[in-house]
Amino acid sequence: MNYNLCGLTGRVVILEDPCYDEARQNYNQAIQQYPLIINYCRDKWDVANAVIWSEKYHMPIRIRNGGHNYEGYSNGDGVLIIDVSEMIDMDLDENKNLLYVQGGVTNELVYEFVSSKGYPFPGGTCPTVGVGGYALGGGWGLSCRFLGLGCDSLEEIELVNFKGDIIKANRTCNEDLFWACRGAGGGNFGVVVSMTFRLPPKTGNVTLIEIDYLHVTSGEQEEFLGIWQEWLKSADPRITLIARVYHSVNDGLAMLARGIFYGGPDEARQMMKPFLELAGAESSFEFITFLEAVTMIGNTYPPFEKFQSASRFVLHDFSRREISGLVGLIRSRAEGSVFAGLSLYALGGRVREISTDETAFFYRKAHFIIWLETVWEENRFANENRSWVNDRFPALAFVTTGSYVNFPYSRLPNYLEEYYGTHVRRLEWIKEKYDPDHVFSFPQDLRGEPPFQVRIPENHRDEVPAKAPGDAAYRGFRYVGNHTG
Repeated sequence: MNYNLCGLTGRVVILEDPCYDEARQNYNQAIQQYPLIINYCRDKWDVANAVIWSEKYHMPIRIRNGGHNYEGYSNGDGVLIIDVSEMIDMDLDENKNLLYVQGGVTNELVYEFVSSKGYPFPGGTCPTVGVGGYALGGGWGLSCRFLGLGCDSLEEIELVNFKGDIIKANRTCNEDLFWACRGAGGGNFGVVVSMTFRLPPKTGNVTLIEIDYLHVTSGEQEEFLGIWQEWLKSADPRITLIARVYHSVNDGLAMLARGIFYGGPDEARQMMKPFLELAGAESSFEFITFLEAVTMIGNTYPPFEKFQSASRFVLHDFSRREISGLVGLIRSRAEGSVFAGLSLYALGGRVREISTDETAFFYRKAHFIIWLETVWEENRFANENRSWVNDRFPALAFVTTGSYVNFPYSRLPNYLEEYYGTHVRRLEWIKEKYDPDHVFSFPQDLRGEPPFQVRIPENHRDEVPAKAPGDAAYRGFRYVGNHTG
């Protein structure tokens, strides 16, 4: 393909640049992709120019901020990446109770900014996840049962459309697009260059909860899952937890519960009593600022990983037999796996109070999200670990419903219905209205992958790191992270 880079503005990285191999990496480094061009945009006009340029040269686009898409859909081979990670301006209007952010801000940046004014924010757990992708896909985080999902606080978005025009969407302007972008907006309709969020009430200290159980038995993991689903039925909406049963190199079979409570530690301990009564519980209840809490959670994340995962929603109580089957999924790890786990993300509370059809996020009535994952360090074990998830997915799917679009899984059958439920037809209509030429595409978008692909030179295909510099950390680091959003 012959093309001229004139017309692209901002910072441009191509195959020949020394920084290319670093710039092309995803957070999930099990996925190695080779874009032709990475355009780091510094304002919305750079984004508009990139969209117009891509149409001129018929080059497929991917939209990237933090690069945390589990299946690498914010990247690709032979594509133009529109990277908005350098667009990080923020403003806070306390008179109108609004937060304005550009499309490149991350959880970490937002937390630091709003906390300086005394506010919390319903963001995600991993500090380097982009708030845009997080909120546009729904946005589960450790404040969601109290403050709602990330998309529930959105008041307006500004995006660059398929023509390179800059448009806005809110409850009175392009309201169908605004509806769609709150749960299905990640990469489907345009490049989001700014977002306006409604601020939650100011808060004082919160309680950071951590309960760990190391070197347990499968029976104890089953008991933990039973307690979890009973506890969640009547849990105070001020508390949101991640629970996990897992099997790691360092901890053997183990469990944990971690979360944030908008209240004091004594009340939190009382709420968590069923978990604390389990044998081997090691607990911590710290009464700290919101920023300190989310920073401590964020510090558990490595700079990148190699993993394969799949997510589902849970809409009914598991029977004892089903709980036993779920725990059995992680009893043995794949060859080379350093961590295998089932993570449980609490829903309910404010999430359930909002009607199913108010936003594109469909699974408002789910009890929790369940997420199956395996992590490995060495590239030679990738196939075994991917097969480990693929082989177990049918058993997980049999007792669950749908999948969370922010935790994508490439082998989903009927992925549109799995991600969006009965909202699919409306979303497809909105996609056709706002992107009739299918400029914005990726493998699991609302219309499917475009037919053309640009070939990458063979000499770049072998440039896959044999071992990432952060991998050794797994030998001494108890893996408890997730990549929410």
